[in-house]
Amino acid sequence: MKIDSVTLSRFPEAIKIQNNEQNKVSFSDVLKESIQKVTELEKEADKEVEKLAKMESQDIHNTMIAMEKADMTFQMMMQIRNKIISAYEEIMRMQV
Repeated sequence: MKIDSVTLSRFPEAIKIQNNEQNKVSFSDVLKESIQKVTELEKEADKEVEKLAKMESQDIHNTMIAMEKADMTFQMMMQIRNKIISAYEEIMRMQV
């Protein structure tokens, strides 16, 4: 059984992709874009920490906010990964 596409009209990332591909969103595209978003947030947090460490910025609040955003998105990505793996394992246990 092959699963080709999933429509995710409630997610902002999916809406942008849907407009480009006429309501066809592949699951892998949504995952790739989400992983890129997590990576961008982690890089942003690293830059804020580096600025604070070099004393280029005295704003610890924005640094902590950037770090928490990156941490929460990473944790959410890991939970989604865990759900995908458990769903795959459950499908593999099904008898055909």
